[in-house]
Amino acid sequence: MSVLTRNEAQTRAQLLDVHRYTVDLDLTTGEATFDSTTAIRFTARTAGDTFVEIKPETLRSLSLDGQPLDPERLDGNRYPLDRLTAGPHELTVAATMRYSRTGEGMHRFTDPADGETYVYTQLFMEDVQRVFAAFDQPDLKSVFDLTVTTPTGWTVLGNGVSTQAADGRWHIAPTPPISTYLVAVAAGPWHSVTTQHAGLPFGIHCRRSLAPHLDADADEILDITRACYDRYHEKFDEPYPFDSYDQAFVPEFNAGAMENPGLVTFRDEFVYRSAVTDTERQTRAMVVAHEMAHMWFGDLVTLTWWDDIWLNESFAEYMGYQTLTEATRFTDTWTDFGVARKGWGYDADQRPSTHPVAPDPDAVPDTASALLNFDGISYAKGASALRQLVAWLGEKDFLAGINTHFSRHKFANATLADFIDNLATATDRDVHTWADAWLRTTGVDTLTAHVATSGHSWNLTVDRAGDRPHRVTVGTYDHSLDTHTGTDQLTLRDRFDIDIPQDGTPVTQPGHRPDLVVLNDHDLTYAKIRLDPGSWDTALTHLSGIPDPLTRALVWNTARDMVRDGELHPTVHLTAARTHLPYETDLALVQGVLGFAATQIADRYLPPQDRPTALATLTSLCRDLLRRTEGLTAKDWEQAPGTTTPGSPDPGLRLIAVRHFIDAATQPDAIQDWLREGTVPGGPELDAELRWRILTRLAVLGATDETAIAHELDKDPSATGQEGAARCRAALPTAEAKAAAWQAMFTDDTLSNYLFTATAQGFWQPGQSELLHPYVARYYPDAIALAARRGPAIAEAAGRHAFPAHAVDPDSIRLGEQALTDPALTPALRRKLTDQLDDLRRALAVRDAH
Repeated sequence: MSVLTRNEAQTRAQLLDVHRYTVDLDLTTGEATFDSTTAIRFTARTAGDTFVEIKPETLRSLSLDGQPLDPERLDGNRYPLDRLTAGPHELTVAATMRYSRTGEGMHRFTDPADGETYVYTQLFMEDVQRVFAAFDQPDLKSVFDLTVTTPTGWTVLGNGVSTQAADGRWHIAPTPPISTYLVAVAAGPWHSVTTQHAGLPFGIHCRRSLAPHLDADADEILDITRACYDRYHEKFDEPYPFDSYDQAFVPEFNAGAMENPGLVTFRDEFVYRSAVTDTERQTRAMVVAHEMAHMWFGDLVTLTWWDDIWLNESFAEYMGYQTLTEATRFTDTWTDFGVARKGWGYDADQRPSTHPVAPDPDAVPDTASALLNFDGISYAKGASALRQLVAWLGEKDFLAGINTHFSRHKFANATLADFIDNLATATDRDVHTWADAWLRTTGVDTLTAHVATSGHSWNLTVDRAGDRPHRVTVGTYDHSLDTHTGTDQLTLRDRFDIDIPQDGTPVTQPGHRPDLVVLNDHDLTYAKIRLDPGSWDTALTHLSGIPDPLTRALVWNTARDMVRDGELHPTVHLTAARTHLPYETDLALVQGVLGFAATQIADRYLPPQDRPTALATLTSLCRDLLRRTEGLTAKDWEQAPGTTTPGSPDPGLRLIAVRHFIDAATQPDAIQDWLREGTVPGGPELDAELRWRILTRLAVLGATDETAIAHELDKDPSATGQEGAARCRAALPTAEAKAAAWQAMFTDDTLSNYLFTATAQGFWQPGQSELLHPYVARYYPDAIALAARRGPAIAEAAGRHAFPAHAVDPDSIRLGEQALTDPALTPALRRKLTDQLDDLRRALAVRDAH
């Protein structure tokens, strides 16, 4: 199969205007394939040669302007259109297409809970070619008019309002001009909750087996949807550009969600079957806000080529967090961004595979290379850069520039240059120079504070390692005594803004030296922060006493960065977590710090002989959190989300503690008792998620067997249960279990994307290194062959989840470096291996540093 190059796309865009696709899909032809017929009306501006893309099971027929073409001329995924004459044309293509089990193209899923079948499209980048013929590039926008034939009892969802004809066929209202990758269809016996808002039909949809869980959260999801919709209409001059707004929660979805106009698709783990924390609800709400922002950023105005993917993702990420903060009860979303997302950007930006937020067009020569840039840089770093831009430019001018951008390019395409030019119309500031410094460069700046005392004042200077300008808030804090508790707290003295680089003159402030000076106190810029020695000592001993959770998040990120850079011993971070998390009130912070301590410090940064002590520390920490949340009643567990009384035990905090206690268990007795009794003493009762979590840990410890796994699967035969069983079976510490899991992942080629991921997650366990050692060398050739056979989605899963991440040793790194020289390595897997190997080197360096 050929990937599309930027040069080819530019040539084709100069030749063609594409007007309308009329697509007919027949989903009644069997379980393996469906029929696809497409008529494309287009105009050639001049005479010339071009091609159309399709990836069929069988190409049955083609005709151009009524004249038949030879299907045998299909070359991979391209059919040549030679000697086109200038003027209008109509191309008709009929094909048999294959359903996907990897979340690409037209994915087909049969629900093991009730036997119902669902299909949905994910057409991003190149996968429209798996569903119908197309001139597949983002700057050849067109109207799409789809008809879908389905089995009896199914409902069809699409980019526009769908109606059922008398013969059982469904017609989806024609779209405004959109890009090929944004076309969407979802068909099946959906459970739907519908309403009207602002004169438009709104709906949320899921498979029938999840209906009770969607119904339980329907008001919350729809309230957030309406609030975000209204807030975007206050920000943006252009109205919502489509005829309806549906949100479908679909099975085995590879991404978090996809911004298809009028039909956003989400992974259906967001329909919560089990108890979740309020932070997890906030995450779901942020994804709703993010995808709705795409209706303007990406759908109304679309990138011209994939080098500008940040114009989609960075803006949606920034707008999602900011709008959720402004329009909903989730007012601390930037704390969650700081602790859960920003590190993703920092990590990606320090690897060899880093790239600018807005890479040079020559750095994205084709679609295969473009796919690699959907990472922490395009999302988290880009959003951070925009947050800094707003701080520097002011929100009023920022929104004015955005609205000019929408007005000039609606239903069309735009580039970075277009966007910067449009911003420049709203301000006297030099946004072009700002863009060069922030969007065209790589790496993370480091800002280091130096504090000195001078008479009755104190001075602050900041060293900058890096070249970007920064506007930051400085927060100063002093010790104070809480008269109610008798404890030493930190109280905010002052906040003030400074620009970095400074003009060479230290910032002078009156009074004695503060006990804590925090650069970037509102976390408005993207940089690693280093506190002065006195402030760092205060932070380590009084972190939980810092009054603002966003400031605490920034200090925790500083500790995280210092561990990763070998500047702070991992056990010091663990000790700080053990000291301060029992008093932490922000759930996102508790979850984020515990997650880093467990998956990075205990599992990777500490040598194997120190891991039991680290797990014991985490277990003790979780016991403290459980004690803090004693006294919860059944009513507390059933209360509405976000209604916890201040000062009362938080069910979400207890749930986090229970999860991490399970994951850190080194002896099976306590969690076996929980599983046997069906409850944690003092709550919660075990739901399906917690039962599978315990069983997975028991499998790792060798304290369960196939009989128990099969028994649990009988109780929960859902798709999630199937994944839980696969994870447990792969985690069993026996040669037979590991061999079976490896065969399923790398030889059989029958696992769906989700079952592959679950198996991979169970397979590699840091406490099973002797048993797993032979598989480290096997991984590289087997993963390379698998990626070539099964494509980018499985390549991504193989590189992310099936990689031997706990093999922190020079031999594993050497094997990986050799694999990178293999010419058979696909781009998607190469990128993942490059990143994973860099993480192994970092982990090894952290161990060696101490």
